[in-house]
Amino acid sequence: MRYTLLILVLALVVGRLMLPSAVKWYVNRTIDRSPNFIGTIGDVHLQLWRGAYSIDNIAISKTTGNVPVPFFAARRVDFSIQWRALLSHRVVGQIDMQQPILNFVDAPDESSSQSGAGAPWLAIMKDLFPFDINTAGIHDGTVHFRAFHTNPPVDVYISSLDATIENLSNITNSTAPLLATVSAHGLAMDHAQFDYKMKLDPNAYRPTFQLAVRLIGLDVSKINSLSRAYGQFDFEKGWFDLVVELDAKAGGVEGYVRPLFRNLQIIGPKDIEEDNVVGVFWEALVGSVAKVLTNPPRDQFGTEIPLRGSFDNPQADILRTVGNVLRNAFIRAYLPKLKGAAPDVGDIQFGPGSVTDPGAPGNDQ
Repeated sequence: MRYTLLILVLALVVGRLMLPSAVKWYVNRTIDRSPNFIGTIGDVHLQLWRGAYSIDNIAISKTTGNVPVPFFAARRVDFSIQWRALLSHRVVGQIDMQQPILNFVDAPDESSSQSGAGAPWLAIMKDLFPFDINTAGIHDGTVHFRAFHTNPPVDVYISSLDATIENLSNITNSTAPLLATVSAHGLAMDHAQFDYKMKLDPNAYRPTFQLAVRLIGLDVSKINSLSRAYGQFDFEKGWFDLVVELDAKAGGVEGYVRPLFRNLQIIGPKDIEEDNVVGVFWEALVGSVAKVLTNPPRDQFGTEIPLRGSFDNPQADILRTVGNVLRNAFIRAYLPKLKGAAPDVGDIQFGPGSVTDPGAPGNDQ
Protein backbone atom coordinates (compact mmCIF):
# COMPACT_ATOMS: atom_id res chain seq x y z
CA MET A 1 0.00 0.00 0.00
CA ARG A 2 2.85 2.36 0.89
CA TYR A 3 4.58 1.73 -2.44
CA THR A 4 1.34 2.15 -4.35
CA LEU A 5 0.76 5.55 -2.73
CA LEU A 6 4.35 6.59 -3.45
CA ILE A 7 4.04 5.58 -7.09
CA LEU A 8 0.75 7.52 -7.35
CA VAL A 9 2.34 10.63 -5.84
CA LEU A 10 5.34 10.38 -8.19
CA ALA A 11 3.01 9.91 -11.16
CA LEU A 12 1.05 13.03 -10.17
CA VAL A 13 4.24 15.06 -9.76
CA VAL A 14 5.65 13.92 -13.10
CA GLY A 15 2.29 14.51 -14.77
CA ARG A 16 2.10 18.03 -13.34
CA LEU A 17 5.63 18.80 -14.57
CA MET A 18 4.85 17.50 -18.06
CA LEU A 19 1.42 19.15 -18.29
CA PRO A 20 2.62 22.65 -19.40
CA SER A 21 4.59 21.09 -22.28
CA ALA A 22 1.58 19.02 -23.30
CA VAL A 23 -0.70 22.06 -23.16
CA LYS A 24 1.82 24.10 -25.18
CA TRP A 25 1.91 21.40 -27.86
CA TYR A 26 -1.90 21.33 -27.96
CA VAL A 27 -2.20 25.13 -28.18
CA ASN A 28 0.34 25.31 -31.00
CA ARG A 29 -1.53 22.63 -32.93
CA THR A 30 -4.85 24.39 -32.35
CA ILE A 31 -3.85 27.87 -33.54
CA ASP A 32 -2.28 26.37 -36.67
CA ARG A 33 -5.65 25.03 -37.83
CA SER A 34 -6.17 27.75 -40.43
CA PRO A 35 -4.27 27.09 -43.70
CA ASN A 36 -3.59 30.83 -44.14
CA PHE A 37 -2.25 31.57 -40.64
CA ILE A 38 0.48 30.17 -38.43
CA GLY A 39 0.89 30.71 -34.71
CA THR A 40 3.77 30.85 -32.28
CA ILE A 41 3.62 31.03 -28.48
CA GLY A 42 5.98 31.38 -25.54
CA ASP A 43 5.54 29.78 -22.14
CA VAL A 44 2.27 28.29 -20.91
CA HIS A 45 1.36 28.77 -17.23
CA LEU A 46 -1.23 26.62 -15.45
CA GLN A 47 -3.22 27.75 -12.42
CA LEU A 48 -5.31 24.68 -11.72
CA TRP A 49 -6.52 26.07 -8.40
CA ARG A 50 -8.55 28.73 -10.23
CA GLY A 51 -9.34 26.74 -13.36
CA ALA A 52 -7.11 28.84 -15.59
CA TYR A 53 -4.13 28.84 -17.87
CA SER A 54 -2.25 31.62 -19.67
CA ILE A 55 -0.20 31.87 -22.86
CA ASP A 56 2.79 34.21 -23.12
CA ASN A 57 3.95 36.02 -26.26
CA ILE A 58 1.36 34.69 -28.67
CA ALA A 59 1.59 35.73 -32.34
CA ILE A 60 -0.61 34.71 -35.27
CA SER A 61 0.77 35.58 -38.72
CA LYS A 62 -0.49 35.21 -42.26
CA THR A 63 1.38 32.67 -44.37
CA THR A 64 0.38 33.92 -47.84
CA GLY A 65 1.79 36.97 -49.57
CA ASN A 66 4.27 39.35 -47.98
CA VAL A 67 2.82 40.69 -44.74
CA PRO A 68 5.61 41.86 -42.41
CA VAL A 69 3.47 42.17 -39.26
CA PRO A 70 1.40 39.51 -37.42
CA PHE A 71 -2.37 39.67 -37.62
CA PHE A 72 -2.59 39.27 -33.85
CA ALA A 73 -0.03 39.36 -31.06
CA ALA A 74 -0.25 39.71 -27.29
CA ARG A 75 2.10 39.69 -24.33
CA ARG A 76 -0.25 37.36 -22.45
CA VAL A 77 -3.67 35.77 -22.98
CA ASP A 78 -5.38 34.32 -19.93
CA PHE A 79 -8.29 31.85 -19.99
CA SER A 80 -10.15 31.14 -16.75
CA ILE A 81 -13.46 30.06 -15.30
CA GLN A 82 -15.69 32.97 -14.28
CA TRP A 83 -16.38 31.99 -10.70
CA ARG A 84 -19.07 34.60 -10.02
CA ALA A 85 -21.14 33.04 -12.81
CA LEU A 86 -21.54 29.94 -10.62
CA LEU A 87 -23.97 31.99 -8.54
CA SER A 88 -26.24 31.89 -11.60
CA HIS A 89 -25.70 28.11 -11.88
CA ARG A 90 -23.67 28.47 -15.08
CA VAL A 91 -20.12 27.33 -15.86
CA VAL A 92 -18.65 29.86 -18.30
CA GLY A 93 -15.24 31.30 -19.00
CA GLN A 94 -13.53 34.62 -19.34
CA ILE A 95 -10.57 35.76 -21.39
CA ASP A 96 -8.13 38.51 -20.48
CA MET A 97 -5.57 39.94 -22.94
CA GLN A 98 -2.54 41.98 -21.94
CA GLN A 99 -1.08 44.35 -24.57
CA PRO A 100 -2.79 42.76 -27.60
CA ILE A 101 -1.96 44.12 -31.06
CA LEU A 102 -4.23 43.74 -34.09
CA ASN A 103 -2.90 44.63 -37.55
CA PHE A 104 -5.18 45.21 -40.53
CA VAL A 105 -3.22 45.58 -43.76
CA ASP A 106 -4.33 46.97 -47.13
CA ALA A 107 -2.43 45.90 -50.24
CA PRO A 108 -2.94 45.88 -54.03
CA ASP A 109 -3.36 42.07 -54.03
CA GLU A 110 -5.44 39.90 -51.73
CA SER A 111 -2.54 37.67 -50.69
CA SER A 112 -0.62 40.60 -49.16
CA SER A 113 -3.64 42.22 -47.50
CA GLN A 114 -4.74 41.17 -44.03
CA SER A 115 -8.20 41.35 -42.47
CA GLY A 116 -8.50 38.00 -40.68
CA ALA A 117 -11.56 37.05 -42.75
CA GLY A 118 -12.10 33.41 -43.56
CA ALA A 119 -10.23 31.89 -40.62
CA PRO A 120 -12.11 29.67 -38.11
CA TRP A 121 -11.46 31.95 -35.14
CA LEU A 122 -14.53 30.87 -33.16
CA ALA A 123 -13.68 27.19 -33.57
CA ILE A 124 -10.07 27.86 -32.51
CA MET A 125 -11.28 29.74 -29.43
CA LYS A 126 -13.59 26.88 -28.55
CA ASP A 127 -10.74 24.38 -28.82
CA LEU A 128 -8.45 26.54 -26.69
CA PHE A 129 -11.01 26.75 -23.88
CA PRO A 130 -13.89 24.26 -23.55
CA PHE A 131 -16.35 26.63 -21.83
CA ASP A 132 -18.45 29.37 -23.43
CA ILE A 133 -16.73 32.74 -23.08
CA ASN A 134 -18.97 35.12 -21.15
CA THR A 135 -16.67 38.10 -20.54
CA ALA A 136 -13.49 39.44 -22.09
CA GLY A 137 -11.04 42.15 -21.13
CA ILE A 138 -8.42 44.01 -23.15
CA HIS A 139 -5.67 45.99 -21.43
CA ASP A 140 -3.31 48.43 -23.16
CA GLY A 141 -4.17 47.16 -26.62
CA THR A 142 -3.39 48.60 -30.05
CA VAL A 143 -5.24 48.39 -33.37
CA HIS A 144 -3.38 49.35 -36.55
CA PHE A 145 -4.49 50.03 -40.11
CA ARG A 146 -1.40 49.72 -42.32
CA ALA A 147 -0.45 49.90 -45.99
CA PHE A 148 3.14 49.03 -46.84
CA HIS A 149 2.91 49.59 -50.61
CA THR A 150 2.41 53.36 -50.32
CA ASN A 151 5.05 56.10 -50.01
CA PRO A 152 5.22 56.85 -47.16
CA PRO A 153 3.78 53.65 -45.64
CA VAL A 154 0.43 54.14 -43.87
CA ASP A 155 0.17 53.42 -40.17
CA VAL A 156 -2.96 54.77 -38.47
CA TYR A 157 -3.69 53.33 -35.05
CA ILE A 158 -5.56 53.44 -31.75
CA SER A 159 -3.35 52.80 -28.73
CA SER A 160 -3.78 52.53 -24.95
CA LEU A 161 -7.00 50.64 -25.72
CA ASP A 162 -8.90 49.26 -22.73
CA ALA A 163 -12.10 47.33 -23.42
CA THR A 164 -14.61 45.06 -21.72
CA ILE A 165 -17.18 42.67 -23.16
CA GLU A 166 -19.90 41.48 -20.80
CA ASN A 167 -22.67 38.83 -20.75
CA LEU A 168 -21.93 37.11 -24.07
CA SER A 169 -23.43 33.87 -22.72
CA ASN A 170 -26.42 35.56 -21.06
CA ILE A 171 -25.83 33.94 -17.67
CA THR A 172 -28.58 36.13 -16.18
CA ASN A 173 -31.15 34.70 -18.64
CA SER A 174 -32.12 38.18 -19.74
CA THR A 175 -34.97 38.48 -22.24
CA ALA A 176 -33.76 41.84 -23.53
CA PRO A 177 -33.01 41.73 -27.28
CA LEU A 178 -29.64 43.46 -26.74
CA LEU A 179 -28.12 41.65 -23.80
CA ALA A 180 -24.35 41.83 -24.27
CA THR A 181 -22.35 45.04 -23.95
CA VAL A 182 -19.02 46.24 -25.30
CA SER A 183 -17.22 49.29 -23.96
CA ALA A 184 -13.83 50.59 -25.09
CA HIS A 185 -11.74 53.72 -24.87
CA GLY A 186 -8.28 54.60 -26.11
CA LEU A 187 -6.15 57.18 -27.90
CA ALA A 188 -6.04 57.67 -31.67
CA MET A 189 -2.47 58.40 -32.78
CA ASP A 190 -1.46 58.56 -29.11
CA HIS A 191 -3.42 61.73 -28.31
CA ALA A 192 -7.06 61.90 -29.53
CA GLN A 193 -9.84 60.59 -27.30
CA PHE A 194 -11.60 57.51 -28.74
CA ASP A 195 -14.75 56.00 -27.20
CA TYR A 196 -16.76 52.98 -28.36
CA LYS A 197 -19.94 51.49 -26.92
CA MET A 198 -22.11 48.71 -28.25
CA LYS A 199 -25.12 46.61 -27.24
CA LEU A 200 -25.71 43.40 -29.17
CA ASP A 201 -27.44 40.06 -29.37
CA PRO A 202 -24.60 37.52 -29.86
CA ASN A 203 -27.09 34.73 -30.63
CA ALA A 204 -28.98 36.52 -33.41
CA TYR A 205 -28.94 34.86 -36.82
CA ARG A 206 -28.50 38.26 -38.48
CA PRO A 207 -26.35 41.05 -37.00
CA THR A 208 -28.37 42.76 -34.28
CA PHE A 209 -26.72 45.60 -32.41
CA GLN A 210 -26.65 49.28 -31.54
CA LEU A 211 -23.36 51.08 -31.83
CA ALA A 212 -21.98 54.47 -30.86
CA VAL A 213 -18.46 55.71 -31.64
CA ARG A 214 -16.85 59.06 -30.97
CA LEU A 215 -13.40 60.45 -31.74
CA ILE A 216 -12.43 63.88 -30.42
CA GLY A 217 -9.48 66.15 -31.22
CA LEU A 218 -7.32 64.25 -33.73
CA ASP A 219 -4.43 66.31 -35.08
CA VAL A 220 -4.92 65.73 -38.82
CA SER A 221 -1.22 66.22 -39.59
CA LYS A 222 -0.66 62.90 -37.78
CA ILE A 223 -2.55 61.03 -40.53
CA ASN A 224 -0.87 62.57 -43.58
CA SER A 225 0.37 59.16 -44.71
CA LEU A 226 -3.29 58.10 -45.00
CA SER A 227 -4.51 61.26 -46.74
CA ARG A 228 -1.60 61.21 -49.19
CA ALA A 229 -2.07 57.51 -50.05
CA TYR A 230 -5.85 57.62 -50.53
CA GLY A 231 -6.62 61.31 -51.21
CA GLN A 232 -3.42 62.63 -52.82
CA PHE A 233 -3.13 65.60 -50.46
CA ASP A 234 -1.56 66.52 -47.10
CA PHE A 235 -3.04 68.29 -44.12
CA GLU A 236 -1.05 71.34 -43.07
CA LYS A 237 -2.93 71.65 -39.78
CA GLY A 238 -6.33 71.14 -38.22
CA TRP A 239 -8.38 68.88 -35.96
CA PHE A 240 -10.77 66.04 -36.72
CA ASP A 241 -13.83 64.82 -34.78
CA LEU A 242 -16.01 61.84 -35.68
CA VAL A 243 -19.36 60.56 -34.44
CA VAL A 244 -20.98 57.31 -35.62
CA GLU A 245 -24.33 55.77 -34.62
CA LEU A 246 -25.67 52.54 -36.12
CA ASP A 247 -28.73 50.41 -35.40
CA ALA A 248 -28.77 46.96 -37.03
CA LYS A 249 -31.52 44.35 -36.94
CA ALA A 250 -33.19 41.80 -39.25
CA GLY A 251 -30.34 42.09 -41.75
CA GLY A 252 -30.69 45.86 -42.14
CA VAL A 253 -28.80 48.80 -40.73
CA GLU A 254 -29.47 52.50 -40.39
CA GLY A 255 -27.65 55.37 -38.77
CA TYR A 256 -25.16 58.05 -39.70
CA VAL A 257 -21.50 59.03 -39.83
CA ARG A 258 -20.58 62.59 -38.87
CA PRO A 259 -17.01 63.68 -39.86
CA LEU A 260 -16.01 67.19 -38.69
CA PHE A 261 -12.83 69.16 -39.47
CA ARG A 262 -11.89 72.22 -37.40
CA ASN A 263 -9.32 74.94 -38.11
CA LEU A 264 -8.42 73.08 -41.28
CA GLN A 265 -5.57 74.09 -43.58
CA ILE A 266 -4.56 71.82 -46.46
CA ILE A 267 -2.04 73.75 -48.54
CA GLY A 268 0.93 75.45 -46.93
CA PRO A 269 4.02 77.44 -48.05
CA LYS A 270 6.14 74.33 -48.50
CA ASP A 271 3.56 72.89 -50.92
CA ILE A 272 3.71 75.96 -53.18
CA GLU A 273 7.49 75.60 -53.44
CA GLU A 274 7.23 72.02 -54.78
CA ASP A 275 7.66 71.19 -58.48
CA ASN A 276 4.61 68.92 -58.55
CA VAL A 277 2.20 71.34 -60.27
CA VAL A 278 -0.67 68.85 -60.50
CA GLY A 279 -0.33 67.91 -56.84
CA VAL A 280 -0.24 71.54 -55.72
CA PHE A 281 -3.30 72.34 -57.87
CA TRP A 282 -5.25 69.40 -56.40
CA GLU A 283 -4.38 70.42 -52.84
CA ALA A 284 -5.34 74.02 -53.58
CA LEU A 285 -8.67 72.87 -55.06
CA VAL A 286 -9.47 70.64 -52.08
CA GLY A 287 -8.45 73.38 -49.66
CA SER A 288 -10.50 76.02 -51.47
CA VAL A 289 -13.66 73.88 -51.50
CA ALA A 290 -13.24 73.15 -47.80
CA LYS A 291 -12.72 76.85 -47.07
CA VAL A 292 -15.83 77.94 -48.97
CA LEU A 293 -17.95 75.36 -47.14
CA THR A 294 -16.55 76.11 -43.69
CA ASN A 295 -18.83 77.38 -40.93
CA PRO A 296 -17.20 80.73 -39.93
CA PRO A 297 -18.07 80.90 -36.19
CA ARG A 298 -16.63 77.42 -35.49
CA ASP A 299 -14.15 77.36 -38.40
CA GLN A 300 -15.51 73.89 -39.14
CA PHE A 301 -16.01 71.89 -42.34
CA GLY A 302 -18.19 68.81 -41.99
CA THR A 303 -21.32 66.91 -42.79
CA GLU A 304 -23.59 64.11 -41.63
CA ILE A 305 -23.76 61.02 -43.88
CA PRO A 306 -27.03 59.07 -43.45
CA LEU A 307 -26.68 55.30 -43.92
CA ARG A 308 -29.46 52.84 -44.62
CA GLY A 309 -29.85 49.44 -46.28
CA SER A 310 -28.72 45.86 -45.86
CA PHE A 311 -25.94 45.17 -43.39
CA ASP A 312 -23.70 43.79 -46.14
CA ASN A 313 -24.21 46.81 -48.39
CA PRO A 314 -25.44 49.94 -46.58
CA GLN A 315 -26.17 52.87 -48.88
CA ALA A 316 -25.24 56.50 -48.19
CA ASP A 317 -27.81 59.18 -49.03
CA ILE A 318 -25.69 61.38 -51.32
CA LEU A 319 -28.21 64.23 -51.69
CA ARG A 320 -28.74 64.51 -47.94
CA THR A 321 -24.98 64.32 -47.39
CA VAL A 322 -24.42 67.27 -49.73
CA GLY A 323 -27.30 69.12 -48.11
CA ASN A 324 -25.77 68.51 -44.69
CA VAL A 325 -22.46 70.00 -45.88
CA LEU A 326 -24.36 73.18 -46.74
CA ARG A 327 -26.31 73.05 -43.48
CA ASN A 328 -23.08 72.83 -41.49
CA ALA A 329 -21.54 75.68 -43.47
CA PHE A 330 -24.39 78.18 -43.66
CA ILE A 331 -27.09 77.31 -41.12
CA ARG A 332 -25.77 75.60 -38.01
CA ALA A 333 -22.56 73.68 -37.35
CA TYR A 334 -22.81 70.09 -36.21
CA LEU A 335 -21.44 69.15 -32.80
CA PRO A 336 -19.45 65.99 -32.02
CA LYS A 337 -22.18 64.45 -29.88
CA LEU A 338 -24.75 61.68 -30.22
CA LYS A 339 -28.22 62.53 -31.46
CA GLY A 340 -29.90 59.18 -30.62
CA ALA A 341 -30.42 57.75 -34.09
CA ALA A 342 -31.12 54.26 -32.73
CA PRO A 343 -34.33 53.77 -30.69
CA ASP A 344 -32.59 52.50 -27.56
CA VAL A 345 -29.27 54.28 -27.95
CA GLY A 346 -30.17 56.81 -25.25
CA ASP A 347 -28.37 54.81 -22.58
CA ILE A 348 -25.23 54.52 -24.72
CA GLN A 349 -23.75 57.86 -23.78
CA PHE A 350 -20.34 59.48 -23.52
CA GLY A 351 -19.25 62.25 -21.21
CA PRO A 352 -18.22 65.68 -22.54
CA GLY A 353 -15.40 65.44 -25.02
CA SER A 354 -12.02 66.99 -24.39
CA VAL A 355 -9.78 68.40 -27.11
CA THR A 356 -6.05 68.82 -27.45
CA ASP A 357 -6.15 72.46 -28.55
CA PRO A 358 -7.78 74.46 -25.72
CA GLY A 359 -8.96 77.22 -28.02
CA ALA A 360 -10.95 74.94 -30.33
CA PRO A 361 -14.72 74.58 -29.87
CA GLY A 362 -14.69 70.80 -30.00
CA ASN A 363 -16.50 69.55 -26.90
CA ASP A 364 -20.15 68.85 -26.34
CA GLN A 365 -21.13 72.08 -24.67
